[in-house]
Amino acid sequence: MKAIILLNMGGPNNLDEIKLFLSNMFNDKNIISAPQPIRKFISFIIVNSRINEATKNYKLIGGKSPIINYTKALVKKLQKKTKIDTFYIMRYTPPFATDILKELKNYDEIYAIPLYPHYSVTTTKSSFEDLFKEAKKLNINKKIKKIDYYYSNKKYNQVIAKKIKETLNGDNPQDFDLIFSAHGLPQKIINKGDVYQKQIKLNKFFAVKELLNQGIKFNKTHLAYQSRLGPMKWIKPYLDDKLKEIKNRKIIIYPLAFTIDNSETEFELEIEYKNIAKELGYKDIRIAKCPNDDELFVDFLDESIKNLIKYSS
Repeated sequence: MKAIILLNMGGPNNLDEIKLFLSNMFNDKNIISAPQPIRKFISFIIVNSRINEATKNYKLIGGKSPIINYTKALVKKLQKKTKIDTFYIMRYTPPFATDILKELKNYDEIYAIPLYPHYSVTTTKSSFEDLFKEAKKLNINKKIKKIDYYYSNKKYNQVIAKKIKETLNGDNPQDFDLIFSAHGLPQKIINKGDVYQKQIKLNKFFAVKELLNQGIKFNKTHLAYQSRLGPMKWIKPYLDDKLKEIKNRKIIIYPLAFTIDNSETEFELEIEYKNIAKELGYKDIRIAKCPNDDELFVDFLDESIKNLIKYSS
């Protein structure tokens, strides 16, 4: 008997879970590397400084993270496609690994795929560490086979091209600049050897190549980073700075770091950065959707599962 697990960061299921979400995130040693109890104190400070603003922002997008419903829709389609029982686990909000793994004790094989296309200690490593820690308690850790990343996979980049093409909606790509926006990280994390930024840059190359293969050439393509927090130096260029540099007044933004839409796409990009672009005089600002439950993304995941089964047998 086989099972599939999709792993992601998570997001508040309701306004009451915002504090839980922020507390768990900023108390993660892979995000705040300070030892306890210092990390707990830092988390307390960050959460209390952000809770009111975060609550206001989530109210603007329906009172919960959009990641929940999109993930449920993907799970439903993937289970139908693969005929394999499919579950999802979130890192910082329910359902947690400890909850879901209890349901999987009697399964013979478990296939885990992160919904992060790029590897980072702050996302992939954190989720897998938590997954295997909980699995070991149940003595099922050896049943789990995993994929670490897939940003370079041709079929995955075809999904990206499809979502960008949908956003273009038949208009001439030469009229637009395309910005690949990725979630930022503090520069010190990259300096310690995190491969995330390197993989993001390569993903931009592969995605542009796939667009060109389909005859889609934009005026110019760019890479920028969003979601920076606090006074420390984060990886550059920042998206707000990039928007100031671009001369063309028509843009499409694709959220390169995500496979599932969340508050960083539906609030940060759709509301905050759109407003910044409007103030800068942009005439046409389009935010592409993430793969979510797109049939082509489901096909890609199905193929990935089949490869995991093949190479683990």
